[in-house]
Amino acid sequence: MFPFLSSFFFIFVAEMGDKTQLVALSFATKFKPLKVVLGIFIGTIVSHLMAVLIGQNLNFLIPLQNLKVIIGLSFIAFGVWTLKGDTLDGGNGKKLSRLGPIMTVAIAFFLAELGDKTQLATISLAAQYRSFLGVWMGSTVGMVAADSLAIILGVIAGKKLPEKVIKYASALIFVVFGLAILFEALRK
Repeated sequence: MFPFLSSFFFIFVAEMGDKTQLVALSFATKFKPLKVVLGIFIGTIVSHLMAVLIGQNLNFLIPLQNLKVIIGLSFIAFGVWTLKGDTLDGGNGKKLSRLGPIMTVAIAFFLAELGDKTQLATISLAAQYRSFLGVWMGSTVGMVAADSLAIILGVIAGKKLPEKVIKYASALIFVVFGLAILFEALRK
């Protein structure tokens, strides 16, 4: 249960202010929110399945001690990446819109997640916890929950979330946990 909860928490936090959250807000202005959420779920479950498969197999290539150092450094990097921020590039929506709202969102989310910090964080979590189902489901549900929150808040409030507060809090959480993982790896 801990890998699920931990993965949910980290991905939920990582998604705050991420470009895919901005994509969710954008799609929510074009399509019905439920269809956007379903598309996000489909795109995310496939993307994070790939990430967990990669993360689960890293331990065969890299010794656990070294892997923990890499994971700790990656969490710190995610914190720095969060401070840098993401922007919405746009451009894919018109070409993909012929596929219908759900598939348009699913494909856009899958492509947006490739190499994104939440996908890389999922790889790191899978390598650390070695709980295939826990990390896969936790990261997927965390991503969908964060993006659903953005859609709901965007629809209800009609304005942006306080980006600076979210950005700095998210970055701090990643850096603190990254340092904790590094400390654990280096004290052995």
